[in-house]
Amino acid sequence: MLRHIGTTLALGPSWLDPEHLLQMLGPYVVLGLCLIIFAECGLLIGFFLPGDSLLFTAGLFVATGLIGTPIWLICLLLTVCAVAGNVVGYYLGYKAGPALFDRPDSRLFRREHVDKTHAFFEKYGARAILLGRFVPIVRTFITAIAGVGRMNPRKYFTYSIIGGVAWATGVTLLGYWLGAITFVRDHVEMILVGIVVLSIIPIVLEAVRARKISRTVSQDPGAGVPQNPGAGVPQNPGAGVPHDASP
Repeated sequence: MLRHIGTTLALGPSWLDPEHLLQMLGPYVVLGLCLIIFAECGLLIGFFLPGDSLLFTAGLFVATGLIGTPIWLICLLLTVCAVAGNVVGYYLGYKAGPALFDRPDSRLFRREHVDKTHAFFEKYGARAILLGRFVPIVRTFITAIAGVGRMNPRKYFTYSIIGGVAWATGVTLLGYWLGAITFVRDHVEMILVGIVVLSIIPIVLEAVRARKISRTVSQDPGAGVPQNPGAGVPQNPGAGVPHDASP
C-alpha cells in the first residue's frame, strides 16, 4: 500500500497526507501521533496539523496491521495527549491574557482565526469546548481563549475530558472499525486519497473566502473592517466566555 504514497502527495503538501506522516515517523509512529495531537490541541502553532484525518488513518493502520500497537492503547494515549494539550492551551491563555492575541497577522497567525473561535464560543458557551473538538482551527484556539476568559477550570476540564474521549477515541475507532471491512482493506489507497482531498477542501474554501473579502475591501476600503479595532477578542478577560465564581 505504501508504494502508492506518491498519488496522495501529488494532491497537496506532504503534511496534509496522513499516510506520509505516519510512514515518515517509522518506529516512532505512536510517539509522533501523540506529539501531533498534543500540539494541535494545546499549542497555537498546531492549528494547521491534520488531526482528524490523522486519527482516522491511525485507526485504519492499526486495523490493517501497519501499526502494531493495540487499538485500546492507541486510543488511551491519544485521548490523554488531547486532554493534556487542552490543559496547556488553557493556561497559556490564562497566563498571557488578551495580549496573547494582540499581534499582527503572520504566516502562522491570523486574527480572523481568533475572531472565528471567539464567535464560536459566544454562540455555544461552555459546550464550545466539547463541540470545538470537531472543528479544525477552532479546537486549537478555543483552549487559549477559554483561559483568557478565565473560564471556570473545573467546568473547562470536565468538558475537555468528555471532548477528548469523543474526538480522539471516537475518530480513531471509526478508522479502526472501517478498516475491519473487507472492502475498506482492499481499497485503502483510494480511501487515503479521499482523506487528503477532504483535508484540502476546507483550505481551498477558506482561500476563496479570503480572496472575496480582499476584493470587497479593495473596492470599498471601509468594508470588512470593524469600527472598534478590538472587536472579536474580549479586551476584558471575562467577556464573552462563560465562567463561574467558584474555582
